[in-house]
Amino acid sequence: MALRLFNTMSHQKEEFKPREEGKVGMYTCGPTVYNYFHVGNGRMLVVFDMIRRYLLYKGYDVTFVQNFTDIDDKIIKRGQEEGRDPLELAQDYIGEYFKDAAALNLMPASIHPKATDHIPEMIEIIKGLEEQGLAYAVDGDVYFAVDKLPAYGKLSGRTLEDMQAGARVEVGERKQNPMDFALWKNAKPGEPFWESPWGKGRPGWHIECSAMSLKYLGSGFDIHGGGGDLVFPHHENEIAQAEGYLHGETFARYWMHNAFLTINQQKMSKSLGNFFTVREILEHFPGEVIRFYLLGTHYRSPLDFDDENLQMAQKGLERLQTSIRLADEALGRQGQNSADAASGQKLRAAAEEARREFAEAMDDDFNSALAYASLFELGKAINAHVQAYPYSSEGLLKARATLWELADVLGFDLAKPANQAEAGNQKLDQVMELLLEVRAIARKKKDWEMSDLIRDRLKDLGIVLEDTPQGARWTLK
Repeated sequence: MALRLFNTMSHQKEEFKPREEGKVGMYTCGPTVYNYFHVGNGRMLVVFDMIRRYLLYKGYDVTFVQNFTDIDDKIIKRGQEEGRDPLELAQDYIGEYFKDAAALNLMPASIHPKATDHIPEMIEIIKGLEEQGLAYAVDGDVYFAVDKLPAYGKLSGRTLEDMQAGARVEVGERKQNPMDFALWKNAKPGEPFWESPWGKGRPGWHIECSAMSLKYLGSGFDIHGGGGDLVFPHHENEIAQAEGYLHGETFARYWMHNAFLTINQQKMSKSLGNFFTVREILEHFPGEVIRFYLLGTHYRSPLDFDDENLQMAQKGLERLQTSIRLADEALGRQGQNSADAASGQKLRAAAEEARREFAEAMDDDFNSALAYASLFELGKAINAHVQAYPYSSEGLLKARATLWELADVLGFDLAKPANQAEAGNQKLDQVMELLLEVRAIARKKKDWEMSDLIRDRLKDLGIVLEDTPQGARWTLK
């Protein structure tokens, strides 16, 4: 099955055909760095990380560019409130971004350009637009003239008559049309500035992404992504600037957008003040659980945020981790292979079926929610096999490898918790080994009161004991 994705520009699913065989150029709009990023931003970051990973899995050579907006009205305002240099403040939050990104297991981009490192490229585009009559200067400000570009509105499907000024659209008497947007802003007293043909100033928000994506990916690159709230005005304006500058040449070929993360059915955003930062949520849930939750719903479907959904995600992830752990325990029992040929063949077939269903789901517009179903089915097959044949076998080895591999494509290391326990909790392991030995002695003497006391007190501490034909095992809740 060919890979198909939903293109916001055409409003339909299309077969993905890269600009260059075997290579993909991707650009996503990164954070404006004046705070920690919230979990709504986190959804966009995780979604496009998943998309990038799947393209890599399919063998594409992916160049992934994600910028930092490190000069903006909000950054300047935050710097003024804290009495800090805005550029220094932005640099600090770039550092904090990488900490939270690592917790969500986001791969670093191929290139992480900063807006302030690309001022000459932005000025060059603005000059080009001015020369074509698509931009005009007013007292140090430069605006894009939307009514000079007939195709303006083609991404969002809006006409100029229908448009209303949004949060990032400034309306003023200086503009020739209320929908004209700033390409360059005259510096106010105390603000950071750069020299330009129009005087001291700084770039507008939209021009940043056009300049950086064109520099690193060139015109007609493959995928431009972002949150659904960026379709208008940000991405619409990016297209207008870039394609105006390129004399009509295509800026990006596929436009992808994830749906909102909501709280009580209302969009989560900093401007509405109803947001949780990823840093805050990490105090209560591991990053891998947050990632599992964010990918548990198709990226184009709204996702409502609450603790209960995160707890359900945690249980789902633990089920898959348990399947890996059970398989590892069985694979460690060498020389006692009692799995019959039919059972081994059945498990190998389950692994192949999971691989096929996983690819089918992901090829259909990166349906990670449906891909989860193939993982759970394979996990269930592993559990049933180990229950009947708790020893090493070729079929179990293959099934375990397939489950781990497919989860890894989505950004999960299902063996990680076990590794962490081995590395960081050796003392706990030793204490638990001693307690299980004491309990085994008590059970041998039919001292059920002592045996149950150990089990129940451990449960109160969040440690679950399970008695199996191969002996007792323990897990952390």
